Amino acid sequence: MLHEPAVTHGLDRAATYKKTLGLRMLAIYGVIYIFFIVINVAWPKVMGTVVVAGLNLAIVYGFALIVIAFLLAVLYNWLCTRRERSFESDRKA
Repeated sequence: MLHEPAVTHGLDRAATYKKTLGLRMLAIYGVIYIFFIVINVAWPKVMGTVVVAGLNLAIVYGFALIVIAFLLAVLYNWLCTRRERSFESDRKA
């Protein structure tokens, strides 16, 4: 087994973009989540309202939060990969 130094990579030119995008997506998700908390605290009976196929708002909203988080993660990955590839193509040209 060789114990060589780890491979070092250059500066991540997309880091600022990734950070800004991540913070914006966090803010979007945060607003959606805070609204969920406000409904639960201010109007807890509303969460018992049946909205779709016999499921109450609490269940639907909870699953929606999970799906939204997943979709934001996929979108973040796609956008960051696209930005990194644009920097790579600029470097090759």
